[in-house]
Amino acid sequence: MMTFKRINNLTGWIVFAIALLTYRLTIEQTASFWDCGEFIACAFKLQVPHPPGAPFFLLVGRLFSMFALGDVTRVAFWVNMLSVLCSAFTILFLFWTITLLTRKLIGKPDNEMTPGDVILSMGAGIVGALAYAWSDSFWFSAVEAEVYAMSSFFTAIVIWAVFKWEKIEDASEENRWLIFIAYLTGISIGVHLLNLVTIPALALVYYFKKYPRPGFFGGVMALMGGLVVLGIINSGIITGLPTLAGKFEIFFVNTFGLPYKSGIIVFIFLFLGSLVWGIRYAHQKGKVLLNTCLLSFAFVLIGYASYLLVLVRSEHNPPINENNPSDVLSFVSYLNREQYGSRPLLYGPSFTSRPVSQKRDTPVYQKKDGKYVIQGYRYDYDYEPGSSMLLPRLYSTQPGHPQLYQQMTGLAEGQKPTMVQNLSFMFSHQLGHMYWRYFLWNFVGRESDVEGAGAMLPWDVVKTYPSSIAQNRAHNNFFMLPLLLGLAGIVALYFKNKKDLLVLGLLFLLTGVALVIYLNSPPVEPRERDYIYVGSFYIFCMWIGMGVVAVADGVRKWSGNASKSAVFASVVSLAIPVIMVIKGWDNHNRSNRYHAVDFAKNLLNSCAPNAILFTGGDNDTFPLWYAQEVEGFRTDVRVCVQTFLGTDWYINQLKRKTNKSEGLPLSLDTNSYAFGKNDYLPFYEIPGVKSGINLKEYLELIGQENKAIQVPLTSGDMASILPSSVLFLPVNTKEVEKMNIVKKELLPLLADSMSWTIGKNDLYKADLVMLDIIASNNWKRPVYFSSTMGGSNNLGLKEYMQLEGYTYRLLPVRVPGASDGYVNSDVMYDNLMNKMSWRELSNKETYYDNTYLGAPVATARIAFLRLTNQLLAENRKEDARKVMDKALAVMPDNSIPYDQISSNYIGMLFDLGENKKALDTAKTMALRANENLEFAKKNQVSGSRDINADLYILQTIVQECKQAKQDTAAREYEAIFRKHLLAFNLYSSDAE
Repeated sequence: MMTFKRINNLTGWIVFAIALLTYRLTIEQTASFWDCGEFIACAFKLQVPHPPGAPFFLLVGRLFSMFALGDVTRVAFWVNMLSVLCSAFTILFLFWTITLLTRKLIGKPDNEMTPGDVILSMGAGIVGALAYAWSDSFWFSAVEAEVYAMSSFFTAIVIWAVFKWEKIEDASEENRWLIFIAYLTGISIGVHLLNLVTIPALALVYYFKKYPRPGFFGGVMALMGGLVVLGIINSGIITGLPTLAGKFEIFFVNTFGLPYKSGIIVFIFLFLGSLVWGIRYAHQKGKVLLNTCLLSFAFVLIGYASYLLVLVRSEHNPPINENNPSDVLSFVSYLNREQYGSRPLLYGPSFTSRPVSQKRDTPVYQKKDGKYVIQGYRYDYDYEPGSSMLLPRLYSTQPGHPQLYQQMTGLAEGQKPTMVQNLSFMFSHQLGHMYWRYFLWNFVGRESDVEGAGAMLPWDVVKTYPSSIAQNRAHNNFFMLPLLLGLAGIVALYFKNKKDLLVLGLLFLLTGVALVIYLNSPPVEPRERDYIYVGSFYIFCMWIGMGVVAVADGVRKWSGNASKSAVFASVVSLAIPVIMVIKGWDNHNRSNRYHAVDFAKNLLNSCAPNAILFTGGDNDTFPLWYAQEVEGFRTDVRVCVQTFLGTDWYINQLKRKTNKSEGLPLSLDTNSYAFGKNDYLPFYEIPGVKSGINLKEYLELIGQENKAIQVPLTSGDMASILPSSVLFLPVNTKEVEKMNIVKKELLPLLADSMSWTIGKNDLYKADLVMLDIIASNNWKRPVYFSSTMGGSNNLGLKEYMQLEGYTYRLLPVRVPGASDGYVNSDVMYDNLMNKMSWRELSNKETYYDNTYLGAPVATARIAFLRLTNQLLAENRKEDARKVMDKALAVMPDNSIPYDQISSNYIGMLFDLGENKKALDTAKTMALRANENLEFAKKNQVSGSRDINADLYILQTIVQECKQAKQDTAAREYEAIFRKHLLAFNLYSSDAE
């Protein structure tokens, strides 16, 4: 007969295999959007990603990338497999943790457990573990190259190890387990800091074991002790030790004139010497607790040592080297994520607070002549008296955020928020929308994958949804069953083991609600953030496992048979994770999805050889980094990330050769772009240059720090200004003509100077760098702007831009009225028809979520639209027909639903004589828009961006049908359009 231990191990590995198979079958085959492309590229070449980095993840990711066996197109798959494996192991340790807790509820030694007890324990573990394996948020991270899967693994193994330690009787073995836990915690720092949040709750487990008669005061002290340990690791080790090492370095180099790194060497010698002496002293004196604490501290440091990778690799200056943390001083800035700014937590200003002065904070050093010299300071602001508040939630002054705060709270322009409004935002948006909504997604149901989608409650099953929601693959209703089973588990723990309920409850709060309060989300995020809170969902799945015990107890009272009750409870409860996997499979299956990489390659292929490409945020840039750094695709193109252009470290990197791209030309020297220099150039019009200023001369004046273009700031420093809203740049027309970069038809527009209105807005360093590159380049390298960048980032040059695909090329030719650039139909036709790829976009079985259906699809459809329109204007109907056929073929409605951009295809189809296609497209879009608007009207939704999009679609269809003399269709769709227009106007006025 098998022992309980053997059954437990075997069942755990079976659950592991189920999870592994699930994730392997649904894995992303290549890089996906957001941070994944960056992490894969950094793992493949051991580069430096965004702060605070994930060096241990990158090291293991590098090992996994070797399984590609030289096939660079398989590197992403194998780094994704790292997440698959970590996620499967997370489920394994969750299973073993639940069975540990279940045995405590049963209250018998392993060798005395009856078959019913064994079945109950296994059933609880299987149900709880599989519920988490197939939960929405965890499954999402399990199949892509992000740090959250590995972070969850370390959280799982640490929690399991703590509960395992609790059962150990031998004191020496206990201490070995504590040191093992410390080592795991140290390693996890090199992945993600989520694991640290669990420390205060796990300190209670230590207290409950060491003090069999716990009291309230003792519990509070244990919790405080856990918080102290958390503080020591988070502030004392992670940032404190490097900060102290930096002070040693500055002292020994600047004071004693020793070489660079001498202070670091002295610090390491003293610190490690003291630690070794302390461990030896504690061992010799028999101080067991002190010895265990010091050894645990040492093993945390050993795990944390993976961060040496950041320093070593940054010093070698790889192509991706964010923040350039190559010395201990910049390393501290990297760890502190200083490039992202800070968010107030307990006390601070609101979004209406106005700064009245600024004060110097920490100095920023640079190496110069064998010393560390201060090149600038970071500043803190003092705000007008009475404008700060406790627990500030309404704090962000980022563009658009104040307006959103006003909209959410009902504040008038200039009105200061009250504490009631402040807390209302915290409970409704930060806790409600940004946490509990995600919680309900996982354990109740989810309406769709559209950003901002709500939960789906059991009674919503009878609700009539439009097809755009009803047929959405993330339209999942779990009928609240996982939630109810988890609540039953909480009740069971309350009556059987209040200590474990307290520990798990605290873990749930720390990894959920407390994290929400700490992160202090702004009113809008770039994407859904549910993956941050998977730690709390992990704990809830333990309660789901405990819920099986609650069900079995209830059945046993009725049947009186423990074994039958355990079997019944396990089988019935197993239906819950089965429902979750059945419902969730289609919206987590990433098979045959390649467009993140194709999108990046299409961007690069829109550029001429040796180009300079300005890009925007993460989804513009990270797939490009993957394509270039991993697959070696179009490495001649220099990608310039607009969000980094204002930083001195990135500007210095632009000047050096990277892959096949030579360094970029910049006229201003390093001093002009140093930290704190020319960060902000206020607009201050000087009458003498009102008509315009020569860009090259303007850059020279900035480099000279010429007083003619400087004004004093409130701090007393002098700052260069933007003295005119008009800039002009001389053009050597003969040289440009020799380059053959301007179409013959546009040569008459070529002039010896290009002049444009940059506007009366202030300039920032990123703008200055872009202008410097443009001016210094002299048209020797093609300069492009990604079409996904916002209109405010084109420096007012749009009339000088030529659309060639997914990018705009800057040329010294101005086409009047080309407010969105002009189309080079020959180049763009060749790029779109011959050089671009849209693998599997036409496959209706492939799942594309909101990220893919956003900017990537919009960029493609706009490109097809602009090219077709230009070809029709040039009377090239056959070419226009081919382009339109391609647009409809690669992105058909049954795989990529038509959007408001697609509504503009209808008129072009009419122009091409494709009346049937045009009317079929119009009918499909009009019926869908009508459904959406009827649903919005019925549910009293107003002011939605989706409503405006559907109204725009109907309006466009009506206009195109009228213009094509399709009177019957025009009347039909106009009736629908006017009905909804009237209804929403009435609704809006009623609401007001």
